[in-house]
Amino acid sequence: MRDIFRQSKMWHTPSKLKDNYEVVIIGGGSHGLATAYYLTKHHGIKDICILEKNYIGAGASGRNTTILRSNYKTPEGARFYDASVKLYENLSKDLQFNLMFSQKGHLTLGHTDRAMFVMHERAEVNRLVGIDTSVVDADEVQRMVPAMQVTDDAEYPIMGALYHPPGGIIRHDAVVWGYARGADRGGAEIHPNSEVTAIHKDGDRVTGVTVNGNQRVNGGTVLSATAGWSSILSEMAGFELPITTHILQAFVTEPVKPLLDKVIVSSQMHVYVSQTDRGEFLIGSEIEPWTTYRMNGTLNFLQESTRHALELFPQLERARMLRSWAGLCDLSPDYSPILGKTELEGFLVSTGWGTYGFKAAPIVGVTLAELIATGKTPELIKPFEVERFYTDELVSELGAAAVSH
Repeated sequence: MRDIFRQSKMWHTPSKLKDNYEVVIIGGGSHGLATAYYLTKHHGIKDICILEKNYIGAGASGRNTTILRSNYKTPEGARFYDASVKLYENLSKDLQFNLMFSQKGHLTLGHTDRAMFVMHERAEVNRLVGIDTSVVDADEVQRMVPAMQVTDDAEYPIMGALYHPPGGIIRHDAVVWGYARGADRGGAEIHPNSEVTAIHKDGDRVTGVTVNGNQRVNGGTVLSATAGWSSILSEMAGFELPITTHILQAFVTEPVKPLLDKVIVSSQMHVYVSQTDRGEFLIGSEIEPWTTYRMNGTLNFLQESTRHALELFPQLERARMLRSWAGLCDLSPDYSPILGKTELEGFLVSTGWGTYGFKAAPIVGVTLAELIATGKTPELIKPFEVERFYTDELVSELGAAAVSH
């Protein structure tokens, strides 16, 4: 009778690693798992191992703030993230797993004339590449979000906003689980508690890795999809990536009645706010300016984020904080990702995301799977190759988030 209530596992954990794989993926987060999933689905490549030093989704994929959008400020970035949002729209059906994607709309608040000018500029860039983004005035903001304080005498008066209807929120852990199950069913192997401690080369080609300090695993292609740990992996491989690692913090309140059906962002107040399907208010801010690999929160973040959130939603004054957390962000000089080939043959990277990585998971998986299978870089990600830092062809998304989300 006990078997009636026993749930089958979503994915298998093989008892041991093989010595050789066609593809070795370092990092069991959304990017690594998505790449494995699309390799099996689109290209029939099944001889894949995914190495995660902790549990699946323990890193950036499990510590982000679940916001999806595509209203970026460069044509290259806007096209790229728009392709990802479109994949997200059908991902629940594709994975046969409810990801709870709610396209509730995204509002970036403008508090100054300069901010409103920049919003008009971004809206025009988005319009030219076919993305639904527009500028709305303060009255329309108040109509969309009746619970938010929109008054002229506020410390940061709201003059208008950049409105992006396709934006929304999704269950980040469900995305990880769905891709893990899909990759597993396609034939890929998922190995948690398997830390890469060395990378092996033969000349200028990466040939494999050492796992947990004692097992050599060879791979035809090795992909590093480790977010904030990317610089450590590249150092193991013997080259340097232009990456710095910072922490991003967030917290949620106890559940309250439904008040907010939009994602709210304010760059001047350095805060963003959304309400989850469980009723919790999720509140976050900028990445911290110092570099670190320690995922420790700070009291200053909680104080400042709470103060600014209450300026927008004073009715939350008595709400209790339920939990807070921090995660690592890998930041490139132009705030755009570094995707694809490196100076070492057979070694690919997905890094430099800052706070944008989770938004791009599906399109990263699709494009990197194509690159691995064909050896050719897809046009959509060519602007994000590492060579741009040597040719001065940067794709600057600095300021595209208004605040880190």
